[in-house]
Amino acid sequence: MKFSLLLAGACSMLAFAATAHAETTLTIATVNNGDMIRMQKLTDEFTKANPDIKVNWVTMEENQLRQKVTTDIATKAGQYDILTIGTYEVPIWAKKGWLVPLDQLGANYDVDDIIPAIRSGLSVDGKLYAAPFYGESSMIMYRKDLFAKAGLTMPEQPTWDFIKDAAAKITDKKGEVYGICLRGKAGWGENGAFLTTMANSYGARWFDEKWQPEFNGPEWKKTLTTYVDMMNQSGPPGASSNGFNENLALFQSGKCGMWIDATVAASFVTGKESKVADQVGFAAAPCGDTCKNSHWLWAWSLGIPSGSKKVEAAEKFVAWATSKDYTNLVASKEGWANVPPGTRLSLYKNADYLKAAPFAAETIKAIESADPSMNGNSKPKPYVGVQFAAIPEFQGIGTEVGQQFAAALAGQESVSDALAKAQDIATRAMTKAGYIK
Repeated sequence: MKFSLLLAGACSMLAFAATAHAETTLTIATVNNGDMIRMQKLTDEFTKANPDIKVNWVTMEENQLRQKVTTDIATKAGQYDILTIGTYEVPIWAKKGWLVPLDQLGANYDVDDIIPAIRSGLSVDGKLYAAPFYGESSMIMYRKDLFAKAGLTMPEQPTWDFIKDAAAKITDKKGEVYGICLRGKAGWGENGAFLTTMANSYGARWFDEKWQPEFNGPEWKKTLTTYVDMMNQSGPPGASSNGFNENLALFQSGKCGMWIDATVAASFVTGKESKVADQVGFAAAPCGDTCKNSHWLWAWSLGIPSGSKKVEAAEKFVAWATSKDYTNLVASKEGWANVPPGTRLSLYKNADYLKAAPFAAETIKAIESADPSMNGNSKPKPYVGVQFAAIPEFQGIGTEVGQQFAAALAGQESVSDALAKAQDIATRAMTKAGYIK
């Protein structure tokens, strides 16, 4: 009798220990964008299908996320099992051996369905190192009613001269309607990303063929002068504090005549939270001297740090969140217009999506025409990346330079002084890193 009781007790303890051992908690670092928030709300669908896996979300503002995950992976701190990263970080970190290659996403994952430009940006030597949650380029979102009131027609391919003039005509500061809303918040992925695409259209580049910074050239002077003048004349107050989320809120509340930003914003400005949803039109990002790479290419993606002890569970989550089934799940809960865009070719052949998303054609056209190799721009570049230069040093340089751009927008220094300081910052960093002497 005693032996039976002891055996039963031992079995119970073993069963408890096995259960405890089997349960895995994934800690996921992510950005506070709308699609990511929606994914968090749907996570129960994943954990119901995978009851041995729990998910702990750590959600941050964009600049903070970049700082935290970079520090975590560089120091091998192991705080996160899945990282939300983009086309800048993935190839650099994969080459350092910091990311797990994603070759166990399941037989039904259909990796060949990923849009080639997006897949290429997340791969090294043909191996995928992060799975795209959503992909994006940039474009113009504008108020058709304000354009009609001002007697304006948005061209299919506008120029910066047209945009500046139109912004001035539709601005009504007493009515708190501003002709143009653009990123002003400092950060390489905030004002740095936007201004780099604008600079591309004026033929500017971050570095010449010998890695010498070029902020002392006329192309950057024209870019920053046009941007600051236009925002002072037609932008909202406090614009140097506005990033993606702040401008989204302004546009949704009817305070922006135009907003040039990520294509992924389209479903939010035409969604139920937008007061101007039925008045939004779309057009290609403005051209300067060229249209080439006047719009960016980006994919917020899920990668697994090589130091994670929970790779198998992490791969299950990454496969779920970036699958066709997840897209169908969002469509069933939120409607087709709200599914994560810009990652799969099949979405742009889906009649239900094309009917629900008036921005679909402009989005895929912008994504497919952005060229990270920068071929076709007026001057050759030693780096790849449309709105960044894909070298490890860029994150620090880009953020410091972005602070100078924000200071110029805020009126704390002149355009000339901001560019001179940007040149000094970049030259010092590139010299220290050994690119130049």
